[in-house]
Amino acid sequence: MNPAASLRVPFALLGLLLAPPVSRSADEFPLGPDSKVQPGVPQGELIKFEFSDSKIFPGTTREVTIYVPKQYDGTKPACVYVNQDGVQWSAPTVFDNLIARGELPVIVGVFVRPGILKSPDAKTALDRFNRSFEYDGLGDAYARFLLEELLPAVETKTAADGRAIKLSRSGNDRAIGGSSSGAIAAFTAAWERPDEFSRVFSAIGTYVGLRGGDRYSTLIRKTEPKALRVFLQGGSNDNNIYGGDWWMANQTMERALTFAGYDVKHVWGAGAHNGRHGAMLFPDAIRWLWRDWPKPVAMAAPTKNGVLTSVLIPGEDWKLVGEGYRLSEGAAVNAKGEVFFTDIPNGKTYKIGSDGRPAVFIADSKRANGQAFGPDGRLYAVATGTKQVLAYAADGTATTIASDIAGNDLVVGHAGNVYVTEPLAVKNEVSQVWLIRPDGAKQVVDTGVRFANGIALSPDQTLLYVADYRSHWIYSYQVQPDGTLAHKQRYYHLHEPDSEDQSFADGLKVDREGRLYVATRLGIQVCDQAGRVNAIIPTPNGRITNLVFGGAAFDTLYATCNDRVYQRRVGVVGANAWAAPVLPKPPRL
Repeated sequence: MNPAASLRVPFALLGLLLAPPVSRSADEFPLGPDSKVQPGVPQGELIKFEFSDSKIFPGTTREVTIYVPKQYDGTKPACVYVNQDGVQWSAPTVFDNLIARGELPVIVGVFVRPGILKSPDAKTALDRFNRSFEYDGLGDAYARFLLEELLPAVETKTAADGRAIKLSRSGNDRAIGGSSSGAIAAFTAAWERPDEFSRVFSAIGTYVGLRGGDRYSTLIRKTEPKALRVFLQGGSNDNNIYGGDWWMANQTMERALTFAGYDVKHVWGAGAHNGRHGAMLFPDAIRWLWRDWPKPVAMAAPTKNGVLTSVLIPGEDWKLVGEGYRLSEGAAVNAKGEVFFTDIPNGKTYKIGSDGRPAVFIADSKRANGQAFGPDGRLYAVATGTKQVLAYAADGTATTIASDIAGNDLVVGHAGNVYVTEPLAVKNEVSQVWLIRPDGAKQVVDTGVRFANGIALSPDQTLLYVADYRSHWIYSYQVQPDGTLAHKQRYYHLHEPDSEDQSFADGLKVDREGRLYVATRLGIQVCDQAGRVNAIIPTPNGRITNLVFGGAAFDTLYATCNDRVYQRRVGVVGANAWAAPVLPKPPRL
């Protein structure tokens, strides 16, 4: 079969939401010899099938084309290239030529069309076109579709001569690409799962405000860099419509990737919103993306994000402390730098020993959630099973500090005041913040947060921070001389996942520079004292409930991440509420 015969890809879907492109001659971007069938070059096989068994995009059907190169013998997994919107760029012919010359590894191509939910009656109703939904939105849904559903389906197919299709599981052996909305879908899949896709080809990418793509340039600058290599193409006559300016958005993406230290290359031209320039560039782009393979993709330069470079130490990564928990929480540290955490459903509290391994400290914690040490050296805990606040001595002996509080998290200041969040107060089903004074007297000092969760004091202990789990806000209060709160404000503005309506802001901690560290679904969001997210540090398993700075120097970040606990040495020092207040430098405004 001649692969070039299947390359007439309709671009009608690309224009469903877009303005008419500028008319230009096809001769403006002529295809080179690498994109044309060459004499004597072995031609790969194209296998087509319909995929209609998605649980992630239920009810949809789509056409899938598999390219199997002649050089693939079926005995070991092949490298993979995934392309959205089906076969583009004369890709099978390009692969034939470059693989034959040894300029690419043996690559199996997977060309997938967007899903369509077919109408019951084509005469009276339109199909539902899933292209923008699947491609333009941020989040991991499309990546999961590829990894959990489509690629396993591809591996059930065989070539005409019986060769089994085996795909490499290494992200270093996988590339992904597309144009327009297909380009942002490719980038999103790699951004969400860099362990699965490390090389991205993006032509006339839709990094604009259709479904949040305009946020990428900010997220790239703030997030700890990932091992990705990206090739961008754009044209000055691209769309400039209600959703944004494609030409400017692509340049903004390139500047963000460069700022963050990514291995990125771009080629700009004067093209319109079509695939001509991308098709001309594809052979050189794919060569560049796969250069020096199998050497792993690495960053081209350090990020220019000063907060990330201050907090993170080159070469220091997350290390697993323990696993197998049902829900780890309550990260707390004592004056020795020893770290404790809870497993709420199992009702246990753990202490990380000098050997770095967790051991049970309290066998029955009464489903303790949040924990914090006090200036008296005791471990204070919110016992959700008994609606109490307890304090544990070094030998594990418990004392009841307060009762009838269905608490979540707490912090204990240097003066001995205890602040507790109660997400759903028993009587009125609204959140409350409690103050428990050293003499045991308690009072509600705030109400009205949707779901009050994590809580922390500023390093100088004049401000109290409360996380609203069900919004993207952290509230700031000024602590009054008597311990009560004043001047409440929605202050810290967090990022939330595209698939969620809330940030799931949970545990809070501060460092001695005045930064606030927030456990969220996107990772640890690091904010300056002025309320702005400066950096985002993802965790290895994509989950986090709480965190604390531990170790003898309080320069190791511990993260409770649902079923696991991790640690990572950092370049900053935590500020402990039980210690004497410290005055940070004012933030840059």
